[in-house]
Amino acid sequence: MIEISFERMDVATEVSLSHFMDTAVKHYASLFWLPSYKKVVLLLALVCMVGGLLSAVVLYPLLDGLIKGLFLGFSLFFTSLIASYAVSVLILRRDPIYDIRRTAALSLYCWVLWFFFIFVGVVVAALTFDPLWWFRLCLLGFSAVLIFRLVVFRSTSSVDYKRHVIGSFLEPFSYVTLFLVSWGRIDYTIFLFLIFSLFWGLISSFLFLSILNRVGNQTLGIASLSLFKAFLLNWVMNLNAPFEELLEKLGEKRDIEVFLIKFGSQKSKAVIAVPSVHPGPFKNIGSSLLPSMLKTALEKQLNCVACVPHGLLGHEFDLASELQNQKVINHVVESANFEAAEAKATPFIKVSNDLATACCQIFGNFAFVSFTLAPKTTEDLPQELGLFVCQEAEKQGLDCCIIVNAHNSIDGTVKTQEALDALKIVAATCLENAASLKRLPFEVGAATIMPKDFSLKDGMGSGGITVIMVKVGEQKTAYVVIDGNNMVAGLRESILSALHSIGIDEGEVFTTDTHSVNAVILGKRGYHPVGEVIDHESLIEYVKEATFAALSELGRVKAACHQVTIPGVKVIGEKLLETLCFLIDRTLQKAKKVASPIFAISGLFLMLILMFV
Repeated sequence: MIEISFERMDVATEVSLSHFMDTAVKHYASLFWLPSYKKVVLLLALVCMVGGLLSAVVLYPLLDGLIKGLFLGFSLFFTSLIASYAVSVLILRRDPIYDIRRTAALSLYCWVLWFFFIFVGVVVAALTFDPLWWFRLCLLGFSAVLIFRLVVFRSTSSVDYKRHVIGSFLEPFSYVTLFLVSWGRIDYTIFLFLIFSLFWGLISSFLFLSILNRVGNQTLGIASLSLFKAFLLNWVMNLNAPFEELLEKLGEKRDIEVFLIKFGSQKSKAVIAVPSVHPGPFKNIGSSLLPSMLKTALEKQLNCVACVPHGLLGHEFDLASELQNQKVINHVVESANFEAAEAKATPFIKVSNDLATACCQIFGNFAFVSFTLAPKTTEDLPQELGLFVCQEAEKQGLDCCIIVNAHNSIDGTVKTQEALDALKIVAATCLENAASLKRLPFEVGAATIMPKDFSLKDGMGSGGITVIMVKVGEQKTAYVVIDGNNMVAGLRESILSALHSIGIDEGEVFTTDTHSVNAVILGKRGYHPVGEVIDHESLIEYVKEATFAALSELGRVKAACHQVTIPGVKVIGEKLLETLCFLIDRTLQKAKKVASPIFAISGLFLMLILMFV
């Protein structure tokens, strides 16, 4: 009897979860672009020199202003380098985020903001013939930069609040002192304004960030900035613990299943593991690394080749932490020492219609089934399809059915219900055709290639390329498993064509959907599908190399299917995932709404005070 643990899920929900998860990562990706330190220094020098020249032109005759402007600009630039270094090394010395490059970049952004006020002040002073306007707007720029730095440090830094304030105030105070010296005016009224600006900056930044935190507290019971800081620490420093602590706290417990197919005789030759876990959400968080980690653990335990293709699951089955990841791996490894007993298999069958393709091969009395919509986009497929396939397999008298989402093409979008209908049609036909075939003794060979010239940023996970070769009669079938998150449209067909040219009769190409490649680059998707930057010819050569190695290992084997159930595993869950994704959008929208009134009122209030300075 076929055991089914799939819960019915609407297709639109499945797609929307993936869409919102990708959108969330894109939002974060847009926040963290920084130029190199060399570029930061060059741009900082440019902004300081131009700002110094503009300021001096207002106060002095042209030639005198040029000399003093250059001196002021150099002084500002030199002070910026020293002050940013002091903030990084002394004030924020234990903060994992703020190295010298990032503090210098923050100084650059602050100078760009201040330059705006300086430029407006110069224009107004020139039009009114009153240099006091430059002075006022320069001081207003000081207040704007101070508030900006308070917001940035409070929302991104992990050090205590006192050091946030010192790090925020030190640099702007150093710069404004140089401006005042060049202007020749230092008195107690200006000193009082600077102190007042600090207190007002603390109030306005606290109000702004409190409103943003309230969004998270009302939605999840966690401050929005806590979530942001946790993500930032992972993005910048690869620290997964802070983010996973939040996921562990908010996750829900599920029983997780992993299906194992073992091929072997006296000893194990190859293992295919298909977990009911989604390998996400991104980078090294949760189960993102599960495919390569489980592959490595099984190979070490069984001394054979293993691969972990993607099942019919979406982001709502992401594990909450590395701890849960290891829990699944340990249970699977402990349960992997079962005997292979099925000595016969059917040939490989492939059935296609205008949209969908199903592949099936039956070993003994269990079926290995895979689906793709290639060359159309093949993303996460609904669990409803798994339920249908298991019912159809039961009709054919099969005891077990292992189902894989090939996840091997990305090219726009498809109509989900139309795709589901097409998948069901090919599934039923493929299973019926396979079940009618005669079962014969079979051979299996397997090999893994680890391409050293492909990295996570290129879209290749640490699991590399695995080929499991199955020979039934004269038919040779290659199952190619690439540790990546999907692949560009058309590459699957090129790989299969290349395999056919070297004598392989049938086959299918899978990706593991590893999210270890996600959120490691800044781009449209936040990751590269296999083949987007990887050279196709090089990849195909690696696949051929793995195929030849697998062919050389062909030997008569038996097969077995085993289902492992791991109870009480913490997953992110559909509800939490939706909430997290919506929280990001909601917080950004709230920031846009409240930033203008809070900071505009602050600016007007400070400008009003400056009229009396």
